[in-house]
Amino acid sequence: MNEARDLPLKGIVVADLTQIYNGPYATYLMAMAGARVIKIEPPGGEHLRKRGANSGAAMPFAMLNGNKESVSIDLKAPEGKALFLKLVERVDVVVENFAPGVLDRLGVGKYVLFEHNPRLIYASGSGYGNDGLYRNFPAMDLTVQAMSGVMSVTGEANGPPMKVGPAICDFFGGTHLYGAIVTALFERERSGRGRSVEVSMMESVYASLSSNLGLYFSSNGDAPMRTGNRHGGLSLCPYNVYPTKDGYIAIICNHQHHWESLISVMNREDLKKDERMVSMTARVEHMKVIDDLIAKWTEQFSKQVLFEMLIAHRVPCAPVRNLQEVVNDPHMHARGMLEEIQHPEFGEMTVARSPLRFDDSPNIPLEPSQRLGESNKIIFSDWLGMPIAEIESLANKGVI
Repeated sequence: MNEARDLPLKGIVVADLTQIYNGPYATYLMAMAGARVIKIEPPGGEHLRKRGANSGAAMPFAMLNGNKESVSIDLKAPEGKALFLKLVERVDVVVENFAPGVLDRLGVGKYVLFEHNPRLIYASGSGYGNDGLYRNFPAMDLTVQAMSGVMSVTGEANGPPMKVGPAICDFFGGTHLYGAIVTALFERERSGRGRSVEVSMMESVYASLSSNLGLYFSSNGDAPMRTGNRHGGLSLCPYNVYPTKDGYIAIICNHQHHWESLISVMNREDLKKDERMVSMTARVEHMKVIDDLIAKWTEQFSKQVLFEMLIAHRVPCAPVRNLQEVVNDPHMHARGMLEEIQHPEFGEMTVARSPLRFDDSPNIPLEPSQRLGESNKIIFSDWLGMPIAEIESLANKGVI
């Protein structure tokens, strides 16, 4: 066994001004990679915290803000601004996902921060970017799904556009923001200079439309935008979700070997000679025939039995599982991706670690998200060295 190593971001200190999903996910990935993340919130708390447990926000807040130290600073107050700038002088990274221009209006924009710390990495996440025609448009996951084309390709061909269930624009943006930050940190190791980086949610999700864009360009825009559960580019068949006795199963055949394995499990070797099915091109031209054929077969079995039959023959497939099944997934629990914790505010919950794994570095213990301002003394007094009397004065004024 190799010698245990520190996590790669150990020693990096992050001032985290982010809120909701996008930015907090980027900084959570940093925390789980070993960085010290100081979550800075206004005295009333960030928006997701203020939604409250009854709205279902407790779980997302706890999941995205574990392993961070919470402090509160009113950046609108002169004393709060001064306190923040004192903290900036000692950190490596500042991350924010406010609407473009907010920190400039508060007097703590990136150029002010670089004056206090030239080695700083200043990272900004937004819906549409810090410049351009859409800069000032309100941006939430739903609106970016609409603007980016994601909704236009989701749903049945003859139905209305639909949102994707998960908040993909928020989390694609957060993942790319993490990548931009660590890339800038890598450059700083060589140059010694800081820099600003930004990620737009709209731009981060564009590449995921590749199959749909392929269909759009190859058909000169005439093909249906929405393909239901079929392949977004309508270039693979079978590729669909099929009914079973107790739910549904997803089946895809990427090449001829997969197809021949599938019809072998179906005990339909005769289909090898069917001209409508002899090649991928032929199968794509006869999608409905093939989907109907497979559906009549799959509905005879339970999804688990069918899954085991197909996997035994290396046919790519998976049962369509509900959230209860996923939360209790034995594979992710065995790998340590999911872990049950006792949260001091919200009780027992299952939270996720980072999907980024670093060989030879042990997982750090999962720490529950903190109460608002829980680390004020640790950060302001123990780390920044401020006198307790000064901290108490700021608290009495409502600055922290």
